[in-house]
Amino acid sequence: MHCVGKRPETNERSPKREDAKKGKMTQLELNYETDNLFEQLTATNTLRLGFKAVKANGGSPGVDRITIEEYGKRLDEELDRLRVELMSWTYKPQPVKRVEIPKPGGKIRLLGIPCIRDRVVQASLKLLLEPIFDPHFSESSYGFRPGRNQEKAIKAAQKIVNTGKDYVVDIDLSNFFDRINQDRLLERVKLKVKDKRIIRIIGMTLRSGVMTQGTLIPSDEGAPQGSPLSPLLSNIVLDELDQELENRGLEFSRFADDCNIFLNSRKAGKRVMESVTKFIEKRMKLMVNPEKSRVAKAKHISFLGVTIFMGEIVISGKSMERAMAKVKELIPRRTHKPLKSSIKEINDWYRGWSNYYKITQYPSQLAFIEAHMRRRLRVRLIRNMKRRRTIAAKFIKKGVRRRVVRKTVFSNDGWWKMSRTYAAHTAFPNRWFAEQGLFTRSRDRLRHWFDVKEWIMIS
Repeated sequence: MHCVGKRPETNERSPKREDAKKGKMTQLELNYETDNLFEQLTATNTLRLGFKAVKANGGSPGVDRITIEEYGKRLDEELDRLRVELMSWTYKPQPVKRVEIPKPGGKIRLLGIPCIRDRVVQASLKLLLEPIFDPHFSESSYGFRPGRNQEKAIKAAQKIVNTGKDYVVDIDLSNFFDRINQDRLLERVKLKVKDKRIIRIIGMTLRSGVMTQGTLIPSDEGAPQGSPLSPLLSNIVLDELDQELENRGLEFSRFADDCNIFLNSRKAGKRVMESVTKFIEKRMKLMVNPEKSRVAKAKHISFLGVTIFMGEIVISGKSMERAMAKVKELIPRRTHKPLKSSIKEINDWYRGWSNYYKITQYPSQLAFIEAHMRRRLRVRLIRNMKRRRTIAAKFIKKGVRRRVVRKTVFSNDGWWKMSRTYAAHTAFPNRWFAEQGLFTRSRDRLRHWFDVKEWIMIS
């Protein structure tokens, strides 16, 4: 069911470039001559900037177990040693530490965490290489680029769909970072970087190996997802795909390896899917996942967690399901954890989740998640009272009429059904949870939102 509403009026100013943010100005002072990049890489100032970037990103230590804080305490000494090793070519990147991150559906994402010293070198390389490559990347590429993000990729997709191209070729690359062809990647870097010493350093970084459970595994393909340099390298690889799509006159929006191509018909979509898949697999030496790639209407496609439905941005059905599952995990019906501790855990998750998904134009989706949080908390509060006489006394003390209490508490209804009754809402109203510190987002009244009463259901 969908209630149609007018698009809210916006007075948003045109976006300004974010290159002049704090920390960016220092980068502009570097000299980006591609034939002497190695001298710039080994400059103490460049390595110090690299460490600042590593420190800002945080993260866990690599295989040597040295933390960012420990490295920073003896920074001058470490940078001097690193500079000498680079200039004398005694520098050798250590293997990356394998970390497994759970994904929805029971699958895992494999990350590679380099040591701090190697992260400093890679972050320094990124500072030097990004200004060389980024200006030549496609305007339809939004991932891991200065001044670009998921929101801009989503809004670009929305703009294309609203022109009438509402059939989407949704291409999913299978284990993209693990399948990058290193030789082809280095050849593409050579097109704009003439300093062969930089190419050699990148090659050493790519082939440093992976340490998992004490075993060293050679890395003759792929780029470790989790290193400072891999996002830029991935864009260098996928820029070949962007150029091919632009040469064909196709409209698309890409964020990292998540690429949607927009067309006028299903027939055209199937033709493009077949030809683009052939290009990716034969030319780029990558693999398309046929199970996750498909051609469908925009309203059936999830792009970066959202769906373009009737021309509007809404949280996708899968994202809503995962959020509901997360709420259930964070608020079990039976637990002895203090309420304040539970609310802190919920807030820590929901602030981040809602900060991303506030891009939806339907705040009712956020209100739905928040209502589910409160209901599960009510169930827990009621269950923890154990005896129905205790529940009745508590409800009466909180101002619920005795007749309503008797009818509600001493019925045959279970805890879950009781949590939705008038008595439960009167005893523990929404404002009570706000007083306990439970965070809500749906009342922010952002300019791009419809009224919170407008409801939309996405399957």
